[in-house]
Amino acid sequence: MLPPSLYAVTAAPAPPARPLEGSTRADVCIIGGGFTGLSAALHLAEAGSDVALLEAHEPGWGASGRNGGQVNPGLKPDPDEIERDFGPDLGGRMLAMSYGAPDAVFNLIRRHQIQCEARQEGTIRAAIGEASAAAVARSAEQGARRGWPVTYADAREAAGLTGTGRYSGAMVDARGGDLHPLSYARGLAAAAQRQGARIHGQSPVTRLVRSGAGWRVETARGHIDAQSVVLATNGYTDDLWPGLRQSVVPVFSSIAATAPLPEAVARGIMPRRAALYEAGRITVYYRMDAANRLLMGGRGPQAPITDTAPVRYLMDYAEKLWPGLAGAEWTHGWNGQLAMTPDHLPHLHEPAPGLIAALGYNGRGVAMATAMGAQIARRLNGTPAEALDMPVTSIRPIPFHGLWRLGVLARVWQGRVLDKLGL
Repeated sequence: MLPPSLYAVTAAPAPPARPLEGSTRADVCIIGGGFTGLSAALHLAEAGSDVALLEAHEPGWGASGRNGGQVNPGLKPDPDEIERDFGPDLGGRMLAMSYGAPDAVFNLIRRHQIQCEARQEGTIRAAIGEASAAAVARSAEQGARRGWPVTYADAREAAGLTGTGRYSGAMVDARGGDLHPLSYARGLAAAAQRQGARIHGQSPVTRLVRSGAGWRVETARGHIDAQSVVLATNGYTDDLWPGLRQSVVPVFSSIAATAPLPEAVARGIMPRRAALYEAGRITVYYRMDAANRLLMGGRGPQAPITDTAPVRYLMDYAEKLWPGLAGAEWTHGWNGQLAMTPDHLPHLHEPAPGLIAALGYNGRGVAMATAMGAQIARRLNGTPAEALDMPVTSIRPIPFHGLWRLGVLARVWQGRVLDKLGL
């Protein structure tokens, strides 16, 4: 059963995903039914691989079906920093992949006719204060220098784009957009099934062991023998593979949603219908959906929530941005658990022959996890690791990982103070 959320009651119907029963074989067994696993399953099945996917709940159950629905381009570090750290060849490929990821998502949606309220109306990165505006302007300049569809908007222009005078400036990337994430996840699952992939829900993996030249993946009611295995569990990673859970920090991101707003109110909020996230350490993000609902997201309690009470601050902030929202009905509050990495980059690992793990999208999972699924398929279809568009790295557990919850709370408090001071 899906956790409560607006998406759970408005999504396209779920495709059938029966539990695994008995023993079977596959070329590739994928563990995890979020965007990474579903994208990998689809791309592999399209290329002719026999694919089986195991999901502990149902496709899209985790943060893939509960996120803000923003299809944002890029990586967290600026383009110049990526090329400095990884060189012009690999760095250039990382940039092409990450900033082109939204196009990959929307092309996939069109090709497979996925009904998920997809819109490619751009992403806005909004700045509060002079220091933040200067940083956003630098990011925009780096994109424009590379010929990307990126522009910088000053305070006046940002007000016109957003309907609020809160922002000192903003970067607009025309490649971004938004969608209904649970409908997208279910659409990916259905598309993969049409290509021949087998998708099993209610099938948590209990054991992963070597079996001859391949792997045996066990559940409570069956097992799969496969030549290759993909670990695609992101913020819900457990101890199935040593050290993987400790290499990321799971963080809950919360969302509050209004009922459909009156047209007179709705047309003054994000009139361009782009998706927006604020620049800063502790960011708020939001968008208007196809039914004129406002979805406001940000950091909240580091535990599951099921209504709006724990995220009252998001509703208060929305009314600060757009006073006309006063008295609006907020109908849903929920959260999901994403995965953060110390370097703010997605991680791709090959800890053993025939075993691939991908996780850590740092809040950019709709686009990046979809793109990473395609990279996984390339690797399993014979592309050398060094030719992929993300580096293959070793698993590095984070020191004192057991204290992650306290660390997240401390970083959120510190980040809010520094953002407020403009530092």
